Amino acid sequence: MTTRVAVVGANGRMGTLASRIIEETDGFELVARLGSGDDLAPIRDADLVVDFTLPQVSPAIVQEAVSNGVSVLVGTSGWTQERIAPVATTVAANPELAAVFVPNFSIGSVLATQFSALAAKFFESIEILEAHHEAKVDSPSGTAIRTAELIGAARSDLGPVLAPHVDQRARGQQVASVPIHSLRMRGVLAKQDVLFGGADELLTVSHEVTSHEAYAAGILLALKAMPALRGVVVGLDKLLDPEPQHS
Repeated sequence: MTTRVAVVGANGRMGTLASRIIEETDGFELVARLGSGDDLAPIRDADLVVDFTLPQVSPAIVQEAVSNGVSVLVGTSGWTQERIAPVATTVAANPELAAVFVPNFSIGSVLATQFSALAAKFFESIEILEAHHEAKVDSPSGTAIRTAELIGAARSDLGPVLAPHVDQRARGQQVASVPIHSLRMRGVLAKQDVLFGGADELLTVSHEVTSHEAYAAGILLALKAMPALRGVVVGLDKLLDPEPQHS
C-alpha cells in the first residue's frame, strides 16, 4: 500500500530533504509540494502531511490536517506541551489519526537528550546552551525545550534545578525551571550543550550537527513508522523504542 504524502514547507532545507527521501523510498508517493503561504487544500488528498514550516504557520497546517482526517508529522519548532494540548483533543476524536511532533530528527540529538534526562536526577545545577544558524527564527529551539521538559520530568520528585539570578535577562529563559541560553549566528548549523554542575565536577552532554544530512535517518524512521501510529506522539525517541508509547 502506498502512502500519499504532502510536504508543507517543501522549499526549505528540511522540506527539500524530506521531499527527496519520500521520492526515493518505496511505499511513499509525494503528491504535493507546498510553500508556507500556499493554499492548503491539496493536503486533503494526502494520507500524511509533513510540516517543515515556521512556528507561527505550523498550528494552522496541523489543524487543517487533523480536522480533515489526515495524519501529520511535524518537524517545525515551537511546539510546547501547552501548544500540543488542543491538537490532542482533536486527534482523540478520531482514533485513526496520528499527530507526531519531532523537535529534532537527528538520532544523535535524541540520544543526547535522553542522556541529559538520565543525568538530571544526579545534579542540581543544570543549564542549556544551544546555538543555531542566523536564519533560525525561534528561540529557544524545539530541541532545547524538549530537553528541558524531560529534565523537569526526571526531577519531578526532586524539585526545580538550582538557577540563581534568573530575574536577570542575561540568565536566559527558563523552561521547566532550566535556564536556556540561545545563540543565533553564522558558522554554526545546530549545536546543544547541557551542563550539569556538581560538587567539584562539571558534566557536559554535547551534540552538534554539521550537515542537514544528519536528519535523513530520523526522517526516514518517522515516515516508515507513521502508518502504524495513532494518537499524539512527541519525540523521535518514542520511535526508537520497538514498542512506541502513545498518548
